[in-house]
Amino acid sequence: MNIKLTKCHGSGNDFLIIDEISNPYHFSEEERALLAQSFCNRDSSLGADGILFVLPSESAHAKMRVFNADGSEASMCGNGIRCVARYVCELLDVEEAIIETMKANLEVKKEEDIFPEIPTYLVEISPVSFNVKDLPLNINQETLRNEKLPALNEELDFTALAVPNPHLISIVDKKQIDSSLQESLSTYVNGPNELFEDGVNVSFVYILEKGSIYVRTFERGVGFTNACGTAMSASSLVSILNGYNQVGEYIEVYNNGGKVRCYVHETDGKYRIDLIGNATYVYQVEAEVDLKYTDNFNVLNKVLCEEEAVQYEKLQQMAQQFLRKNLV
Repeated sequence: MNIKLTKCHGSGNDFLIIDEISNPYHFSEEERALLAQSFCNRDSSLGADGILFVLPSESAHAKMRVFNADGSEASMCGNGIRCVARYVCELLDVEEAIIETMKANLEVKKEEDIFPEIPTYLVEISPVSFNVKDLPLNINQETLRNEKLPALNEELDFTALAVPNPHLISIVDKKQIDSSLQESLSTYVNGPNELFEDGVNVSFVYILEKGSIYVRTFERGVGFTNACGTAMSASSLVSILNGYNQVGEYIEVYNNGGKVRCYVHETDGKYRIDLIGNATYVYQVEAEVDLKYTDNFNVLNKVLCEEEAVQYEKLQQMAQQFLRKNLV
C-alpha cells in the first residue's frame, strides 16, 4: 500500500504525519508501532523522532496519537501537536481548533509569527500535575519540588511534574550542562530502575537572563532531541516556581533546534501553559510498504518545502547567536 506522509518539525523535533481523516487507511496498534520503528529509523530513507497519526474525533476537530521512534506511544507531544495544529487548521480551513489527545482535548490556534514568514501555532499544554503518582515516581512523598532525589543524585535539585507526559527537571549551571551527567542520569531512569517504572523525560535548564531560558531534554523512548515541547513548557513553569520568571509574562525558551515562547496561566493554584512556536513542513512524500514487512519500503514522489527550510534556518542562526553570547 502507499501511505502519504508529511514531514514536519517543531523546533527541530521532527515527525511524520499520517492523515487518517482524508485517506482511507487505518492501522492496528501493532502496525502503528511497527511503522514508527521502520519509518523513523535514521538509517532509512525517511527518519524522524516519531509519527503523528491524525484521526477523526467524536469530541474535537481531530485526534492525535503520537508514536515514538521505538514504537512506544506518548500521551502528548508539545512540538508534535503544533505540527498537527497546522495540518488540521489548514485541512479544515480554520484558524483555531480542538485536538483530542490521550489525556485531554487541547486548544490550538494560528498565532502571530515567532519569526518572519515562519508558520507559528499556539497550543495548550495541560493538565499539569505535581503528584508523583501521575508520573509515576516511586518515592514516599506526594510531590517533588526543587528537592534532592538521593536515590538518583546527591548534587542536583529536581522538580517532578506531569503535563501530562512525565518530566524530571533540574536547574543547573554551565559546568553541569557541559558534563555527561544528564546522559548518565537519563539512561538510568529510562532503563530498569526503582524510581520511574515507565521511564521519564529528563531536562536540564539553564537560566540565560530574566525571561529567557535554555532547555536540553533527554526524551523517554527517543534520547536527546533538538527540543521537546512539553519539556520546554514544564521547564518554563519550573523557572517560575523557582523565582526566575513570573506567571503572566512571556518566556523565551531556547533549545538546540531553535526557540519557542511560553506563557503560564495560573487560576486557583492550577496551571495551564501556552506553547508558541513553529510548525515547519520539510517535505511531502509517499511510502510504498507492505504492512507485514514494514522494514522494507520505498519512498516515492518526494516534494521538498525549500522556502520554509530557508526561513527556519534564519531563526536557528539567530537562536544560536543568542546562546553563544549568553550560555556562559
